[in-house]
Amino acid sequence: MKLEEHPSVIQYRATQIVPGSDDPHEPLDASWLRRLCLEAGADDVGFVEIDRPALDNQRDDILYVYPKAKTLISFVMRMHQEPIRSPARSVANHEFHHTGDQTNEVARDIVKKLTELGIGALNPPMAFPMEMDRYPGKSWIISHKPVAVAAGLGHMGIHRNVIHPKFGNFILLGTILIDREVSRVDYPVDFNPCLECKLCVAACPVGAVKSDGRFDFAACYTHNYREFMGGFTDWVEQIAESKNAAEYQDKFKQSETASMWQSLSFGANYKAAYCLAVCPAGEDVIGPYLDDRRGHLNTIVKPLQKKEEPVYVVKGSDAETHVAKRFPHKQIRHVRSTLRADSIASFLQNMGLAFQPGKAAGLNAVYHFTFLGEEQVQATISINDQKLKVSPGHQGTADLHVQADSRTWLKVIGGEEHIGWALIKRQIRLKGQFKLLLEFGKCFPN
Repeated sequence: MKLEEHPSVIQYRATQIVPGSDDPHEPLDASWLRRLCLEAGADDVGFVEIDRPALDNQRDDILYVYPKAKTLISFVMRMHQEPIRSPARSVANHEFHHTGDQTNEVARDIVKKLTELGIGALNPPMAFPMEMDRYPGKSWIISHKPVAVAAGLGHMGIHRNVIHPKFGNFILLGTILIDREVSRVDYPVDFNPCLECKLCVAACPVGAVKSDGRFDFAACYTHNYREFMGGFTDWVEQIAESKNAAEYQDKFKQSETASMWQSLSFGANYKAAYCLAVCPAGEDVIGPYLDDRRGHLNTIVKPLQKKEEPVYVVKGSDAETHVAKRFPHKQIRHVRSTLRADSIASFLQNMGLAFQPGKAAGLNAVYHFTFLGEEQVQATISINDQKLKVSPGHQGTADLHVQADSRTWLKVIGGEEHIGWALIKRQIRLKGQFKLLLEFGKCFPN
């Protein structure tokens, strides 16, 4: 059977508003392409051209994986609300995983149909698998959230999740790269569905979502993603460091080991994602909340707040302080930082994610760093009024100048070597007050 006689090709050619052209330079009809995606199972669709400024920080990665990409198809898969809201997180995680599988299947189906029509298309995974050879650097191929915002599928709420105007944040996102332009692309919606009701602030067990709009990435990553990449690495290292089963059992409860086994067997589970559960934004979601706000608080928010559960935090972090003060009935479990650096570049890049403003209270200082050896880099790190700024080169006058062998510095911040020995061996040298280095360390607890 010839390609043009294939039933699926005939079917989709028949549904085109504007018949497809064999000319690869002619744009695909946007209405036809949207209908194709919806018929494949997507709940909403948008299109973004590869040259859109919103993709500037992603374009190189996109073209690396698919050099022919000209347009990105962003699509939404709707999740059921009640499972995500349940305090039984196994129920919520089942919904996450099942909808995730559906997202990948819909993407494969769209790519299949486009390929049958001679249109080149590639579907990066919704989440995993990722390019783990790049870890702890950027291991994902594409950042679905900013693509979805650019494609008019919603806006980011203060909890850093995309809120769809109709479905709210009860969605998962997929992206498809195609080698054709589209006759009409989409642009961000002109309003943000986020109500700024701060329920996500109230529900987050580690205080990652701040009422002033700030977001503590390290706190969220350490707890919510405990059984993902970084947390799993910490767990393996704890096993390796345990002398015997008794020492391991002193570190971990049976329930924690069983939970990790479950994640390994059935898919990594989120520990919280409470911010999604309590969010009332979106046309299909907001009605019951507006009718009975107290009922929403009592039946959805409070059960998550009152839940007795282990909460994973780095010792000395703002998250530890938050849990102890706000949720004393939850069990604090100290773990090592899941933000790891394998290069000076990743160390500097991660600083904004790891910075703890609460620990920087009263500290106003400028640090000059000079890294030598394998990586020769100069940087300025300023901490003022509980805000962090990282700049290339040496800017202004330093209160403390740190000169360090790059490999040694990475071992120190990774806990493999004590800074005292590094100072004695002159692999790290200071010009200024040593206490400023101690204060610096408190802002980035490991």
